[in-house]
Amino acid sequence: MRRLRQVMADGGDRQERLDKIVQLIAASMNTAVCSVYLRRERDDLELCATEGLNPDAVHQTVLHVGEGLVGDIAQHKRPLNLADAPSHPRFAYRPETGEDPFLSFVGVPVLRGGDMTGVLVVQNSEKRNFADQEVEALQTVAMVMAEMLSVSGEETAANGSDPDAAQLFKGRGLTEGLAMGHVVLHEPRVEVTRLISDDAEEEDARLSAAMYKLRRNVDDLLATEDVSHAGEHLQVLEAYRMFANDRGWMRRIRDAIATGLTAEAAVERVNNAMRARLGGRRDAYLRDRLHDFEDLSNRLLRILSGRAELASEDKLPRDAILLARTMGPAELLDYDRKKLRGLVLEESALGAHVAIVARALNLPMLGDTRGIVNAARDGQEIILDIGSDEAHLNPPSDIVEAYSNRARLRARRMQRYARIKHLPAITRDGQEVRLDKNAGLMVDVDTLGDSGADNIGLFRTELQFMVSARLPRQNEQEEVYRAVLDKVGERDVVFRTLDVGGDKVLPYLGLAAEENPAMGWRATRMALDRPALVRVQLRSLLRAAAGRKLSVMFPLITTLEEFTESRDMLFAERDRLAKFGHKVPATIDVGAMLEVPSLVFQLDQLLPQVDFLCVGTNDLMQFFFAADRGNPQTSDRYDFLSLPAMRLLAQVRDMCAAHNVPVSICGELGGRPLEAMALLGLGYRRFSLPSASIGPVKRTVRSVNTKRLEHAVWGAMQKNRSDLRPLMSEIADAQGVKL
Repeated sequence: MRRLRQVMADGGDRQERLDKIVQLIAASMNTAVCSVYLRRERDDLELCATEGLNPDAVHQTVLHVGEGLVGDIAQHKRPLNLADAPSHPRFAYRPETGEDPFLSFVGVPVLRGGDMTGVLVVQNSEKRNFADQEVEALQTVAMVMAEMLSVSGEETAANGSDPDAAQLFKGRGLTEGLAMGHVVLHEPRVEVTRLISDDAEEEDARLSAAMYKLRRNVDDLLATEDVSHAGEHLQVLEAYRMFANDRGWMRRIRDAIATGLTAEAAVERVNNAMRARLGGRRDAYLRDRLHDFEDLSNRLLRILSGRAELASEDKLPRDAILLARTMGPAELLDYDRKKLRGLVLEESALGAHVAIVARALNLPMLGDTRGIVNAARDGQEIILDIGSDEAHLNPPSDIVEAYSNRARLRARRMQRYARIKHLPAITRDGQEVRLDKNAGLMVDVDTLGDSGADNIGLFRTELQFMVSARLPRQNEQEEVYRAVLDKVGERDVVFRTLDVGGDKVLPYLGLAAEENPAMGWRATRMALDRPALVRVQLRSLLRAAAGRKLSVMFPLITTLEEFTESRDMLFAERDRLAKFGHKVPATIDVGAMLEVPSLVFQLDQLLPQVDFLCVGTNDLMQFFFAADRGNPQTSDRYDFLSLPAMRLLAQVRDMCAAHNVPVSICGELGGRPLEAMALLGLGYRRFSLPSASIGPVKRTVRSVNTKRLEHAVWGAMQKNRSDLRPLMSEIADAQGVKL
């Protein structure tokens, strides 16, 4: 190994170093032949250096992956040790090499990052199987060679893949937006630069110390109170601990150190072999186990190198775009939001907790982006186009220019919105429109003043539950609600009670799997079946709002009885607190969310009982059209601007007006300028919107004449066309509405 290190340090061109390496290996292993085959095209292996075969065959002999013994090693990415190679059924004779006299054969793949970049072979004339130690030593040399080829650029030529080449990845947009920046890997990879050790005993001791720390970290994680109630997550972490204590894994790393590698290089070599063996498997369980081992290996490498465990502990660039296989919502909140531009996950769904938090942060996010973590390197340029469900890694200059132009246009639009954010949302004919903000995190509350919103029209209390590994205690909930009320001051804030279930699963609640969770045991249904859960929350809200105004809204109300039972529970908790001498809110407004079509036909009974009504358009429309909005095959099967939807919303608005009950629109429908214009035409004057939608919708509001608009919208609906979107666009053009 010392002589190999000297060869690498001596320099010279690529061919000179390859020639010296095969000569050195043949002499050290006392073999007649040593040859190196490198991957040239996608399926070609070229003889690039040899000691013992005909030198004229160098750069002339080519085998396909899967052809001959060399091709078999490349295809399966595992060693082959034969006493009589010509008798093997996969043996392929190449007369130009002059290998007729040689019988015994051992070959190992040259691997880097689990990818095959070549094959290293030794041969002898007598029949014999090479010892396990010899095969192990050859694998170590192959790893060192892979690193040498990578440094020299030969790896790129060998496998035809340039890590800095432009790559396009398809995913699924989970939020909205466009982002340009530089890659930050959530779990940074450690590039192993020192491969050959000076003292095997010292490297073994370093490994033992790092492994002890790794196991202690996993044990500490499992012992924490937050994780001890984590349900299914606990089982995952228990499996993780089992892998960390796997003796076979430790033994393979120690064997690699014994061949002359540093502790870091030994971990990387074992990880490469594991990746090569399991990386191509289709079985989801085996792929997950590979991810576990890779995560453990990366964690061990970071301990050995003294690197931070996660990127959130390192200094971020100003335009960081975060890449991870998967991530929890609390981990995302650890990052500096001012420097974070976007998020890309290999595994994530629309309803994943981290996706919900990303939407609350207005962070462009792409999920289901397979393979991007292994392909990317820290610091590489990346562009996220959520509208096209694409991530451009190392984009070429023309792509960068095109997206830069789009970003500049977007920036100019944002400047226009910034100029009007503190102006009132008043139409051209003097109608006041209330634009509130959706919130769920303290970062949303902190930015209320700069958002241009009037109030917080929806505070999603479930986000506190989702970022926690256990059920938040009463005092913890009370602390959050009091902080929100303190921050908003004289402005209003509407707290929605716990809305979990469906696409928002809390592992520590131990909920059973459901075939159709969106229409299953969730929100108010769960709260009424488990009253202790919501009673603690109501008590926390009442105590936090002591002496102040409290507005509470109950989600997914399907019957009048569900609302009255929930409201009675709230006032019973108020009376209980007052009985024991606690200060209670000065006033309490109670509202309901209209998210189920059946409630529309009970509004004449419900409206006299409520102080306000909020139309949750996301759930209402998916139930109205029987189309799951989280399923890409059905999410585009309905349009908000269709005659049935408009008639439904018009009916709700008319009934609320008849009962003099304030009604607001909450959800995606009100956050799009054209749809917001149509709702203004139906008579809606209250909206609760994502922060990013407030500027565009306010600009639209200030360009509208409501009397003319109402007349035009009602006229369009009388035409009985099922698709009203083209007519709405025509109205906007004719009336000069700014969209």
